Amino acid sequence: MRLLHSNSKTVWGKMSVDQMVFHVSQGLALALGQITQPAQKTPLPRSIMKWLVLNLPWPKGAPTVPVLEATQQYDFETERTRCLELVKTFTRKGLAEEWPLHPIFGEVTGKFTSQLQAKHLDHHLRQFGV
Repeated sequence: MRLLHSNSKTVWGKMSVDQMVFHVSQGLALALGQITQPAQKTPLPRSIMKWLVLNLPWPKGAPTVPVLEATQQYDFETERTRCLELVKTFTRKGLAEEWPLHPIFGEVTGKFTSQLQAKHLDHHLRQFGV
């Protein structure tokens, strides 16, 4: 995240850099069970949704679960520090451990969750040219 700064400009999308860092941090916090979101209805069976999200490119501006929405401006350095701490916590958790239910994907493995978070972070870092 050293290449990401408070003045980083978006390549696409509507989120500011502080909002994006808040958003990906919320995703990590959700994956760790630090925050929760009620189960969401999905247009396809969860097993198909899991395959699609890991194997197809993500569209820009795709909808997200409400708890991940950035609804205000945030202090960039605070969110950056939070995100880096969440990444450390996330990477310390064993893939074979039990992972919290996901509001869209239901029961998830450590491997799936790791792949999902990596793809999510990559998607949004690319949003800011990183």
